[in-house]
Amino acid sequence: MKPHLLKVALTPETSFNILQRQGIELYNQWHFHPEIELIYVHKGSGTRFIGTDVHRFEADEMFLFGSNLAHMWRCDPEYFRNDTPQKAEVTIIYFHHDFLGDKFFNVPELKSIDSLLEKAKQGVKIIGNTKQQIKELMQKMAESKGLERVITLLSILERVAHSKEKQYINPISHAEKVDPYETNRLNAIFQYVSDHFQKKITLNEIAAVANLSAKAFCRYFKSKTRKTFYDFLLEVRVAHACNLLLEKDMSVYEVCYDSGFNNLSNFNRYFKKIMSKTPTEYKKDFMEE
Repeated sequence: MKPHLLKVALTPETSFNILQRQGIELYNQWHFHPEIELIYVHKGSGTRFIGTDVHRFEADEMFLFGSNLAHMWRCDPEYFRNDTPQKAEVTIIYFHHDFLGDKFFNVPELKSIDSLLEKAKQGVKIIGNTKQQIKELMQKMAESKGLERVITLLSILERVAHSKEKQYINPISHAEKVDPYETNRLNAIFQYVSDHFQKKITLNEIAAVANLSAKAFCRYFKSKTRKTFYDFLLEVRVAHACNLLLEKDMSVYEVCYDSGFNNLSNFNRYFKKIMSKTPTEYKKDFMEE
């Protein structure tokens, strides 16, 4: 089964969309769409799923997703409370690779953009001064119309294409073949893990969510994510632990058990394996920054 197809509504008056979303409306389902997506997170934090990568997302982060790259945003639990003053906020640009025509990017002067849009199927995180420049250009786009808006989008793509301040999220492309009739099994799996990662999740339990036997589930999950379910679960738990270490006044011991680990030794070992530093080092480095 595949992530489900999200139908992005492009207005008849424009060849691409730029819009803002607020609240928890970051589309927290495992989905894909043929449109390329440039997203800037103004406010919010949580766990992001991009291709086979699971990691934290925070405010002031920017990503470029190629056509049909499966992804999902899951805000932290406090964003779902009715009494919370916290609201996530993002600006998103949706556009097709051929929004200016089938062969527009084939000319020599635009080959770098054409290559970027193809590599974006791996997922791209835009960082540093380039991110700040693109953020300003996105604001300019939102305030402009007509040809100026098109030129600004091309300027954004040109800057990202030639910048070294970008990180490819997946080692290979995870673009999905578009099939709107397939059900959303992976979304059910990811949603269940997101809701229950703080307790023990047995293989039989998660296999039942996918309506598979335990053995078939292991093969299925590995074929879709290129990692074992256990590795995926560890990444989700460590992503949650990162948030607690940075935003909550909790000891490493408390973070360990709140993140679903059953002892401190395992927590430290797996945290270092995924983040390349211990929980204490991770928090210390952030405070120094």
